[in-house]
Amino acid sequence: MARHDRSQEPLLSLRSAVVFLIGIQTAAAAGILTFAAGSPLPTSALAAGAAFGATVAFTRSVIA
Repeated sequence: MARHDRSQEPLLSLRSAVVFLIGIQTAAAAGILTFAAGSPLPTSALAAGAAFGATVAFTRSVIA
């Protein structure tokens, strides 16, 4: 009985990695800009989280 070696499989597909990378970049930009505008850190973190979620949902539907 042959065992399948999963150590060579990628953790994420290329599409998933690109979607998450774009989401992280957008979240970082939104959080930094919100904080630079004078908002407190928790508000900036919430803005970053919302930007991440919206960007991932949008990018997932756009990238085929």
